[in-house]
Amino acid sequence: MDKIAVVILNWNGVKLLEQFLPSVVQFSEGATIYVADNASTDDSINFVKQNFPTIKIVQNSGNYGFAKGYNDALQHIDAEIYALVNSDIEVTENWLQPIIHTFDTEIQTAIIQPKILDFKKKEYFEYAGAAGGFIDKYGFPFCRGRIFDTIEKDNGQYDDNCELFWASGACFFIRSKVYHELKGFDETFFAHQEEIDLCWRAANEGHIIKYNSGSVVYHVGGATLQQGNPKKTFLNFRNSLLMLVKNLPKKGLFFVIFFRMVLDGIAGIRFLTQGKFSHTFAILKAHFSFYCLSLKYLSKRKDFQIQQYYTVKSIVYLYYIRKLGVFKEIFNTKQNIKN
Repeated sequence: MDKIAVVILNWNGVKLLEQFLPSVVQFSEGATIYVADNASTDDSINFVKQNFPTIKIVQNSGNYGFAKGYNDALQHIDAEIYALVNSDIEVTENWLQPIIHTFDTEIQTAIIQPKILDFKKKEYFEYAGAAGGFIDKYGFPFCRGRIFDTIEKDNGQYDDNCELFWASGACFFIRSKVYHELKGFDETFFAHQEEIDLCWRAANEGHIIKYNSGSVVYHVGGATLQQGNPKKTFLNFRNSLLMLVKNLPKKGLFFVIFFRMVLDGIAGIRFLTQGKFSHTFAILKAHFSFYCLSLKYLSKRKDFQIQQYYTVKSIVYLYYIRKLGVFKEIFNTKQNIKN
C-alpha cells in the first residue's frame, strides 16, 4: 500500500493537464500520481502516456462527474491517504509534507484541506475552499476568506491549523479507510456539494476535518463548469436540499428545509430581476428533482446526527442585510455566533 496517492480526475482536459501536471510531478516526491479519466474523447490519455510515463492511469467507462468518477477510480487505488486534486490546481514545494505529518500525529483527523489561493490573482484566496469551509443553519456554505462573492486578500490572517466543517473538493485529502467506510461521495450529486455532504457524514461518525495552512495550492476555478452556468445553479440548489435531508438533526428537520426552500425562492426572484431567467428555471428544476428524490434521501438518514453542525444561524442575513463580508468581521462579533 502506498502512503499517499495523488489522484487527478480528468475529462477532456488535455490543456489543463499540459499546464498543471508538471508542478504535481515536480513537487510530489514520494507520492504515486494517478490520472483518473472519465472517458475523455480528446488526447488526454495519449498526452499523459507520452509525457509522464510514471503517472498511472485509471480509465472509467463513462463521464461520471466528480462523485462517481472518483468513487469508481478509487476502487483501483491502494493507498493510505487519497489526495483528490482538480486538474486546474498548481501545487507548491513541500505541499504534501504538512498534510502527511498531521495525519500521522492526529489519529482522529480524517480529512484535511490546504490553503487554496487564486491562480490568476495569487495574493487572493480562491472561491472554491479558500481557508476552509463552514455552513449556516440552512445549509449555505461559506469559507474563511470567501463569503458568497466577497473574496479576501491573503495577508496571513488564516495561517493556522484549525478544525473545519467541510474541506474543498478542489484539493481534498482523506484517509482511504474513512473514504470507503463512508462509501465515498454521493453519486446522485454528480458534482457540487458532494464534498460537504461527505464531510458532514464524516463528522456524524466522529471524525475531524482540518485546515492546514502549511500546504499551499493555486486553483484556477471554473475551468470545468463556469460559475454562471445554469447547470451549476441546478446542482448547487438541488444537492444542498438533498444534503440537508440526509444529515440534519431530527429536531427542526422539516422547518429548516422549508425555510431553505423559501430562501431559494427569493434567490429565484432575484435572478428574475437581473434578467437571469435560465437560473430561475434551474432553481425550479432543482426543487422538482428534490421532490422526486426526497423519500429516497429520508431513507438514507443515519441514527445519529451531530446537533451543532452550523456556525452562524444565517450567513445570508449577515452578508446581505448586515453587510458583513469578511469572515473575521462576523466572528469578532460574538452575538453572531449560533444566534
